[in-house]
Amino acid sequence: MNSITDTLRLAALFSGGKDSTYAIYLAKKQGHEVKCLLSVFPKSEESHLLHHPNLKWTKLQSDLMNIPQITIDSATDDTEKEVDLLKSILTTAIKEYGVEGLVHGGIKSKFQKNKFEKICEELNLKSLSPLWESEPKKYMNDLISSGFVFIITNVSSDGLDDSWLGKTIGKNEIDILENLSEKYQFNLNFEGGEAETFVTKCPLFSGSIEIEKGEKFWDGYRGRFEIVDARLNYDA
Repeated sequence: MNSITDTLRLAALFSGGKDSTYAIYLAKKQGHEVKCLLSVFPKSEESHLLHHPNLKWTKLQSDLMNIPQITIDSATDDTEKEVDLLKSILTTAIKEYGVEGLVHGGIKSKFQKNKFEKICEELNLKSLSPLWESEPKKYMNDLISSGFVFIITNVSSDGLDDSWLGKTIGKNEIDILENLSEKYQFNLNFEGGEAETFVTKCPLFSGSIEIEKGEKFWDGYRGRFEIVDARLNYDA
């Protein structure tokens, strides 16, 4: 994990999934202030840099965290142009919120980490990756014990069929996923893109997200769960 001793005003690269949300959680526990969320909506599901499923619903998560969100649409599949978009949206965050650093949920992808660090270096920002090289089983269990509730929104791996789409992940599911990951040799934390997630409740939220309607799409190997309708459910 990165060690940054100074308290920083941060922008958070945010996809709505477990990793980007938990990275915010850890950054705040370290004393940093997360001033805004940055979400780039990629053109393609095949983006190597950005996550795709259900990004429009991150607005609900932003509301529950009371952290403003800056969004931008990508009209390209080109990674270098996606980098330019990230630089653009980060520049906006610097101007509007005075951010001094970027936090992201990268765990193992040196490609992503190097890209983000290069952007931060060019903009004179600190780069934080609090999940970096987390041990997969411990990380997944830490998510649950910390009160994170999330569903699977996309699968693309042997061993993960359409029954996982839209499923809420708890301790029992992690035990099953651990066995499947050993059998089919995929990453338990989904770092290799084997699955995507969407957080519906966590300690950062003032309530929860209730998914009222969703649709499954399955081609026999890979599939996605699209949230059709959802609403905020504020705690009493």
